[in-house]
Amino acid sequence: MANREIREKVAVFPASFDPLTNGHLDIVERALGIFDRLFLAVAFNIEKEGTFSKDERIAMLRSVFGDEPRIEVTAFDNLTVDFAMEIGAKVIIRGLRAMSDFEYEFEMALMNKHLYPEVETVFMMASQKYLYVSSSRLKELVRLGRTVDAFVPEIVAKKLHERLGRVKPA
Repeated sequence: MANREIREKVAVFPASFDPLTNGHLDIVERALGIFDRLFLAVAFNIEKEGTFSKDERIAMLRSVFGDEPRIEVTAFDNLTVDFAMEIGAKVIIRGLRAMSDFEYEFEMALMNKHLYPEVETVFMMASQKYLYVSSSRLKELVRLGRTVDAFVPEIVAKKLHERLGRVKPA
């Protein structure tokens, strides 16, 4: 055991972050309790048009996490598991809210395991207070004139209201 090489535990948390929510923040905080270094990787769903550009999402993430030296904010446009291998992450973190999330994520984790058996997927259950918070639902609230300050960081609420809102944030 004394000769065992100590390696940095690196994980990647890929998400669209469109927008970043307090549910994401909760997963990040908990992941930092387990991993030495965490890549927040802006992923793109080719089937969806985003509200914010890649650069806007990265800027918001950096604004929120800029002081945390163990976090690196980046983006990628290939398979998550390929990206994990490129950056030396042996773990992909995925947040789960409901059984429907699990079915999709389980299939993805199995495919990733087939492609790169050395990369693990760690599922983190959303905290109870964030189970019903989704980016889609928040955008809908803003479009209909409601504030979302309780569900997203301040900078994100401001940007959402500027882009989609009928009313200014409180």
